[in-house]
Amino acid sequence: MRWPRRPFDMRDTLLRMVLLDLSGVGYLLFGPHPARTPTATQWILAVLAFAVALLAHRRPLVNLVAQAALLVVAIQLVDDFTINQVGASWALLEVTMRARRPRVIWLATALLVVVDLTDSIGDPARRVASGVVGLALEVGVPVLLGLVIRANRELSRQAVERAAAEQRRRESESRAARADERSAIARELHDVVAHHVASMVLRVGVARHVLTDVDPRVGAVFDDVHGTGTAALAELRRLVAVLRDPDGVRGDAALTAIDPSALPAALGATVDRARQTGVTVEADIDPAVGALDAVRGLAVLRLTQEALTNVAKHAGTSALARLVVAVKDGAVHWEVSDDGLAGEPAAMPTGGGHGITGMRERVEVLGGRLEAGPTRTGFRVRTVLPALSPAAGASTPPAPREAAAGSPTPEPA
Repeated sequence: MRWPRRPFDMRDTLLRMVLLDLSGVGYLLFGPHPARTPTATQWILAVLAFAVALLAHRRPLVNLVAQAALLVVAIQLVDDFTINQVGASWALLEVTMRARRPRVIWLATALLVVVDLTDSIGDPARRVASGVVGLALEVGVPVLLGLVIRANRELSRQAVERAAAEQRRRESESRAARADERSAIARELHDVVAHHVASMVLRVGVARHVLTDVDPRVGAVFDDVHGTGTAALAELRRLVAVLRDPDGVRGDAALTAIDPSALPAALGATVDRARQTGVTVEADIDPAVGALDAVRGLAVLRLTQEALTNVAKHAGTSALARLVVAVKDGAVHWEVSDDGLAGEPAAMPTGGGHGITGMRERVEVLGGRLEAGPTRTGFRVRTVLPALSPAAGASTPPAPREAAAGSPTPEPA
């Protein structure tokens, strides 16, 4: 939080001294006694006071001692020593505002009291009493004003500290709440989803070995289901790890990374898997995607998987899909379109359900905007993922490569 500067901010000391000196010059030139012009001694003492105020503006105690000394001389040599008196009083104000220890304030106050009382030495008691009353203006007001400014400054500092502490407390509570949510989701994924997926993978694996005389096409389906389940288990295990320890990826859990060099192969595997469902996929993948940062690489992969799944679900397995992934000037241009079912527009609603919603959220996290809607012959989703800043790209470390479809059957997560 940035607070506005105050009139008595320490950084404005020089400006205050310049204004004070200008007011002193105005007093000497246009003072309340036009018939009596300032003497040469008065001008000399005033100029010395002005110079000391400017030169010692960063050292208030030195300025006070020098102004007090000039005031002692002025009391002895000139009749009107208002300039030196104001200079000493203002120096006391600066000391009161800026002194680190209260003892310095009271010693400085005592010094100026003694100096001011020297003007009453040898005077009648009545005039001495009048001089003591004058101390309320010459010494009391600067000290009182300085103490008020110090108190306000301390209150402001405490307010800033309290605001910062409250902000830290809210952030800590928010982090704790998010951690609880992540832990609950991780438990559900581990205990329910991963368990059932692992069970299915194991059953398919058993079927592959027990049924030796099945049709080759059925065997291919078994292999595909087994490979897809194995890859799903590997991703579930990684997702559970991210949910339980988000600091492990040093960023948002939604930005779990992929090794950039594995992206072309992962996209190819996604296209092949879509083709196995019956969808005809024309893929135009720029080789430059292999040099993408890990964050956008994973986004491109997840968008492609979701979009091709939606094509098979809504446009039918006999549809024609077109995938375009291109890198231009550092930005990723991604698009998936289809020709609908039997030449008719696809039935996918513009809202897109949870799939489109999740795709849109993932794109917006990376600073892009997802466009999804029907075309004349089908449905199309596309976006442009802008180049990440160096800091953002470096904030997420690469994660392990995607599990291969034919990897051995893992243990339940």
